[in-house]
Amino acid sequence: MERYPLKDDIWWVGAIDWNVRDFHGYETSRGTTYNAYLITDEKKALVDGVRHGFGPELLRRLRGCCDPGDIDYLVINHVEMDHSGAIPWLVERLGPVKILCSKRAKDALFLLYHGEGVAGWDITVVGTGDELSLGRYTLTFLEAPMLHWPDSMLTYVREPKVLLANDAFGQHLATSKRFADEVDPGVVMDEAAKYYANILMPFGAQVQKLVKQVGELGLELDTIAPSHGVIWRTSADVARIVDAYVAWSHFEAPARVALVFDTRWHSTEKMTRAIEDGIAQEGVECSVFRLNRSALADVARAVLDHRAFLVGSPTLNNGMLPTVGGFMTYLKGLRPKERLAAAYGSYGWGGGGAKQIDAGLREMGLTVMEPLEFKYVPTEDDLSACVEYGRQVARRVKVWGT
Repeated sequence: MERYPLKDDIWWVGAIDWNVRDFHGYETSRGTTYNAYLITDEKKALVDGVRHGFGPELLRRLRGCCDPGDIDYLVINHVEMDHSGAIPWLVERLGPVKILCSKRAKDALFLLYHGEGVAGWDITVVGTGDELSLGRYTLTFLEAPMLHWPDSMLTYVREPKVLLANDAFGQHLATSKRFADEVDPGVVMDEAAKYYANILMPFGAQVQKLVKQVGELGLELDTIAPSHGVIWRTSADVARIVDAYVAWSHFEAPARVALVFDTRWHSTEKMTRAIEDGIAQEGVECSVFRLNRSALADVARAVLDHRAFLVGSPTLNNGMLPTVGGFMTYLKGLRPKERLAAAYGSYGWGGGGAKQIDAGLREMGLTVMEPLEFKYVPTEDDLSACVEYGRQVARRVKVWGT
């Protein structure tokens, strides 16, 4: 099978998953890739594996570069199963191979693959700053705990300035092209933002620490090769994704508002449209997501790149609709910061939906406006109040963070 050169003697040998549409609860409408990289120096090193079932595809790509039995090292940057699922199968076929990974990765491998011969593997623990010479090229290891698992690390190939970045800087994007400059940049950055929002949003402090460590260690970046999606190989693309990560990690966002809602008999929907109108009257961009018609991954991305978001729901059994409750649970795990938020909705004989949303937003530590609720179908006066509420939100968003 086709393998793709990144630099002299550095190859992409991973697998393309055109069909996956769910990745631990995150909708992947464009599929994904499981990226592995082979360095064919005096000593040969395979960095990362692939998901279970994709081992034969990786092995066929390896054979296009060298005899798999000649590989000296297998570097495991991360043990999550989309990276490591095929590793027990691969180790059997690579023959004697030295495995390099972090201490936490070693511990996790024994817990994940205790029934698949891991006790017989030749495992060496490496940490930040440790190096391995392959001949012309030197591997430098950089631990990155909680990006996004405790075991995570990155591998830097010093001489060609290539960062094998594990789960940082990636996208869930299946394509026959391997490099960002070969694909529509709007699609690449859309998927990169969605990936960050749904996987790395809780770990902004760790992202900032990683960027700082890269600078402190003097690791110049000519190419960033993540574990999912396409590879950033031009100076413009490398700068674009690094700058984006810095901005996202600080929760920087344009002055715009996302309205996230669901409705039963259209009363909350009417409120949503009126609030949207008020926001627009102030010249602020607004995006609207109805939860029973929107992917959670897309809504999470909107929370990342909007300064404010409002959550609307009618009341059901003194609480919010299940679709809204699911979104609030999902969002709580992503731990957004530096956002203006608010709750709104309609109710019948007894309220509770907007109050429950309001309490959830406050529990997340966000800046929360007072909730807006109306009984049954909103009147013209109620809708005028919604328009004014939207204008208030928009005016605050314009100066938010300045």
